[in-house]
Amino acid sequence: MFTAVDIIRAKRDGNALADAQIDWVIDAYTRGVVADEQMSALAMAVFLNGMTPAETARWTSAMIDSGTRLALTVDRPTVDKHSTGGVGDKITLPLAPLVAACGAAVPQLSGRGLGHTGGTLDKLESIPGWRAALTEPEIQAQLASVGAVICAATEGLAPADKKLYALRDVTATVESIPLIASSIMSKKIAEGAAALVLDVKFGSGAFMKTLDDATALANALVSIGSAHGVRASALLTDMSVPLGRAVGNAVEVAESVEVLQGGGPADVVDLTLALAREMLSLAGISVDPAVVLASGEAYEVWCRMISAQGGDPTAPLPRPGHVHTVTAPADGFLSTLDAYPVGVAAWHLGAGRARKEDPVNPAAGILCHAKPGDRVAAGAPLLELHTDDETTIPIALARLDGAFTIADTAPAARPLVANVIR
Repeated sequence: MFTAVDIIRAKRDGNALADAQIDWVIDAYTRGVVADEQMSALAMAVFLNGMTPAETARWTSAMIDSGTRLALTVDRPTVDKHSTGGVGDKITLPLAPLVAACGAAVPQLSGRGLGHTGGTLDKLESIPGWRAALTEPEIQAQLASVGAVICAATEGLAPADKKLYALRDVTATVESIPLIASSIMSKKIAEGAAALVLDVKFGSGAFMKTLDDATALANALVSIGSAHGVRASALLTDMSVPLGRAVGNAVEVAESVEVLQGGGPADVVDLTLALAREMLSLAGISVDPAVVLASGEAYEVWCRMISAQGGDPTAPLPRPGHVHTVTAPADGFLSTLDAYPVGVAAWHLGAGRARKEDPVNPAAGILCHAKPGDRVAAGAPLLELHTDDETTIPIALARLDGAFTIADTAPAARPLVANVIR
């Protein structure tokens, strides 16, 4: 028989927890036998002393076992993608239909935005009629008929993670690599895909600020996948600059459609294709996603995917009531454009939320008319602020103070994908 106090003491003293201890404490916490204050103490002990790879894998298993798993029964290879989040990161939107058009089944269970990072479901809900909540039979049917689904996680998936994440959020224990990795992977493994590609971001607009921290997280995620029989790999991608030119909700949907129709910003296209190639490799599919994207087949899958969830892919997207343009103060090259203040400014304009229950404004966001390396002229538009609440514009402008610099020479190009971990 275990007690919470003994388990807290063991981890406090730097010991590795036994499998049975982990199983018991996660189950007991989910059932309410272990109190919040006790789990808070254990989370802090993990934060301070870490966990071994074996502990982390078992912790993940226990969180998966706290709920149900999706039993995906489709006649295609299943593969999913998870991003650790960033500014302008709309890659799931063009990626899921593209990989489906290449022959895989993509069960993309996504979340909502919080703070300066956007949420996939918030973006898609700017499409008239589109709904995020699907039942397991609806998910199965859509995977079979369309090949791709982007929706909210069903209620029964990893309930221990939902409870623990809320606790970590208010006890300063979010930034623990074992707890982050087990949180991500418990949900993803419970979704039932046979393979998973992780987009682990680093830089000012990412959760992990340094490449070293992002690499440690990526290694932990891939290791957990291997321990659970899920083929997994991770791309380490730069989030020091907003991804693409659109940051927000409806504006990011519009940019995603551009990509699916053969246009769009080069960085969004490049990352979509890089992730698609990795997903298809893990799924054992030998198809060039660039050819499929150029053919228009991925856009057709997008239209079917949106329609299947009640949305109208041809309907006009919400437009903002107020637009404010930030112009270049001088001639030269845009040298820097810091993702974090751009994300925070979009959040203040109404594109994001401070609390999970807050609404978002689908029309709010920012368009980046220039990216680092672009030549700009004094007075030319740099950033276009979109909002329905004019009073948010001065707040957003204050957040953008110092977010960009103009220089006489163009900055050195930075690779978008820094490394791949398999």
